[in-house]
Amino acid sequence: MSGTDQALTTRQARELLGVAAGASPGELRRAFRNRAKSVHPDRSGGDAESFHRLVEAYDLLRAGPGPDSFLRQPPSVQTSRRTQDAATLSLTPQIALHGGLAEHRVADGRRLRITVPAGLRSGDRLRAGGEVLTVAVRGDGQVIVRGDDLWITAILDRGLLEQGGRISLDTPLGPREVWITRKASARGLIRLAGDGLPARGRHRQGDMFIRLQPASETASSAARTLLRRFAAAWAA
Repeated sequence: MSGTDQALTTRQARELLGVAAGASPGELRRAFRNRAKSVHPDRSGGDAESFHRLVEAYDLLRAGPGPDSFLRQPPSVQTSRRTQDAATLSLTPQIALHGGLAEHRVADGRRLRITVPAGLRSGDRLRAGGEVLTVAVRGDGQVIVRGDDLWITAILDRGLLEQGGRISLDTPLGPREVWITRKASARGLIRLAGDGLPARGRHRQGDMFIRLQPASETASSAARTLLRRFAAAWAA
């Protein structure tokens, strides 16, 4: 078994990113971006193996303590990650978008099964089992939630980006037909109005932003997956 096949420990992940224990989400993002500049496969001197380990380290530290990260749960039933604050209910973008069933362990050890309505945002509060929980919507590496909006990344052929045209993209809301115009290609961004988080209470209907990422002609499918996750993390 090679070193890249072995699961990272939290200590190794911190060493890879160069952060201290208890680093904030913002510190983790900045450290990830700085290290990615030197190990990214598209950079001189970078390689896919080192970048893979960096992404793994970032995901591990971002997921927080505990072996049961919510990132491994299907969208319809989510187990909230363990956090230092048992009053925080962590939700995936899919649960925030569609609603669903979440499990959460409170400070006294009880495990709550909570029916989560669609459209919750970070900072919203939800009452369940006699507890008042504060919602935290966390990106899953492929979908980022920024306020009311969803951000995803599409890896596309360079020729398509240069020529433009209509394509079908998989999104959190299902397939969407989008036009790649010269303006969109130059900006590297497409906005789908009204395809973000649903309106709820004081929150407006959100939009979906699709970052257009040119695919490397020599990249393998595994490397393209890493590039997609990198682009999504960069947008956070």
